Amino acid sequence: MSTLLALDTSTEACSVALLHEGRALSHYEVIPRLHAQRLLPMVRDLLDEAGVALSAVDAIAFGRGPGAFTGVRIAIGVVQGLAFALQRPVLAVSDLAILAQRAYREQGAERVAAAIDARMDEVYWGCYQLQQGEMRLAGSEAVLPPERVAVPWDAAAADWFGAGTGWGYVERMPQRPVALDASLLPHAEDLLSLAGFAWARGEGVEAEQALPVYLRDNVATPKKAP
Repeated sequence: MSTLLALDTSTEACSVALLHEGRALSHYEVIPRLHAQRLLPMVRDLLDEAGVALSAVDAIAFGRGPGAFTGVRIAIGVVQGLAFALQRPVLAVSDLAILAQRAYREQGAERVAAAIDARMDEVYWGCYQLQQGEMRLAGSEAVLPPERVAVPWDAAAADWFGAGTGWGYVERMPQRPVALDASLLPHAEDLLSLAGFAWARGEGVEAEQALPVYLRDNVATPKKAP
């Protein structure tokens, strides 16, 4: 039975999770701007709690974004460092998918419109439907103004759930879900679930292929000249 380690730092939350011998453990903290200081200690604490050596890990999963650019890069830097040192494959998982999977785990939602506040008056957006326990993307992910978001199914008939900080713009959105939680953030426990499906499909890649998905082209805004 495989041992998987999962890390996510794409939003204000910093979380890690471990699957070992069929048992999942996770640590989750909402610590804006402290991810770089806390991520590795959280990994060490989690491994200690599980009584598992880092060398026993078969693959490392990470939230690839979209999300905060600095946060996504922190996770990728740590994952690449660990994966290169251990010579282990990595699994990249969308943070919008992680949000949708969390909504399924906590709310039982089978159709989820996941939205993360992208700043600059936009949201990261993706819609997911449950397929055999796994949230799968319906359509494509995008970065959009709140007024342009849409679900790919009949919103009038569907029982769908809004998940994520992007739903703070709900009053500007053209469609409203049956229920929503605008405070929901990605959690490594749900990343671990999705990574398990990906691992079973043989989707692990080499460490150098651990790449971010920003959705937005201009990942850094240059400072204006004084």
